[in-house]
Amino acid sequence: MFTFTGTDGLRLYVHQWQHPGAPRGVVQISHGMGEHGGLYSRLAVTLVRHGYAVYAHDHRGHGKSMKEGPGHLGEDGWNRLVADLCAVTGHLRDRHPGLPLVLIGHSMGSYAVQQLLLDRADLLAGAVLTGTTALDGLVARLEKEPDRIGYYNAAFEPVRTSYDWVSRDDAFVDAFVVDPLCAFPLDADGLRSMYAAAPRLAAPDSVPPDLPLYVMVGEHDPLNAGLTLSDLLVRRYRRAGLTDLTYRTYPEARHHLLHETNSDEVTADLVAWITRVTG
Repeated sequence: MFTFTGTDGLRLYVHQWQHPGAPRGVVQISHGMGEHGGLYSRLAVTLVRHGYAVYAHDHRGHGKSMKEGPGHLGEDGWNRLVADLCAVTGHLRDRHPGLPLVLIGHSMGSYAVQQLLLDRADLLAGAVLTGTTALDGLVARLEKEPDRIGYYNAAFEPVRTSYDWVSRDDAFVDAFVVDPLCAFPLDADGLRSMYAAAPRLAAPDSVPPDLPLYVMVGEHDPLNAGLTLSDLLVRRYRRAGLTDLTYRTYPEARHHLLHETNSDEVTADLVAWITRVTG
């Protein structure tokens, strides 16, 4: 792990998994809400075996980058979080000049990637959105649901934990719940800041049409209301002219595909896509 100074001076902690030889490319991971970069070690180790250098920083308000409590992003926090992501991407390109870089975003991290694509897709050889959705559509649904977690869990009775909606893998869910750096939301200001970006994310016309994009979601991810919102997201990118767009859905799977009961299948598909994109 190393530290990197964010756009406003915040110290960000970056997890790293290094290939022992010369890497063939770089993979950067943008983690989800209420988690941290270290949660992706299994995927990272697999990618290292395939020749990649892998990095995942803890977003502000998360993990070791947390400064003022869980989920507290600070003033203009969402835009600063996206600026942090972009700055780390630029740093990794400087660390590995000439190598292709693929950016993976999960859930909240995928919304940050969606925003980065509007302005700095030139930094990337490809992008992956997992556990993702059309954020404006999700916000519209959540406005009618005062109990967000209850809404997410509603389809999975009987409920064992507040996070059954995350994965069918009970062992992962139990570990997630007891991890002191997991299982918390953004605070009210952070959520408002993120939700304010939703209209902009709904108009991806500035994304370069030749950017390879991979969207992968679980069919039972409650963020997508039966895939209707991920379908909407993909239609928007296709209308924007993207010519290399892969959309994969996994039957029965829930929100956190990389920690699902079929995560080996999901990871193999993801590695194959990254390998194709990076050559």
